[in-house]
Amino acid sequence: MRGNAGQTKIHYKGKDDDFIVFAESAQDVRNWKEDKTVPLAQVVNGWKIFVTHKQGAQGIMDSASKGSLESEFGTHKEDDVIAQILEKGTIVESEESGRNGSKNDNKGSMVGGSSSGVHG
Repeated sequence: MRGNAGQTKIHYKGKDDDFIVFAESAQDVRNWKEDKTVPLAQVVNGWKIFVTHKQGAQGIMDSASKGSLESEFGTHKEDDVIAQILEKGTIVESEESGRNGSKNDNKGSMVGGSSSGVHG
């Protein structure tokens, strides 16, 4: 079914691995960055931290181990790690499960229009 909303991932490139958390929306992440009183629970979708084994924002995602979090972030406390990833990571928005097709040939239509006819 193609009715899925896009996914918003936050990608953090660490020293030893790439870390991913999912967010409700890119706007929620931007709002949180401007106002840290917004609870992380309203920003993060799923409350899990993933690693992609140096595959960037793409690739197979496994749950990050406490050891890998401790090594990269100096803590394995999920609240602290997620906050660091949101703060320092890159927002990656995608539709459905990835960007593997050649859909990039019409980038101009992605700006300022509601081509899908679906409004949030």
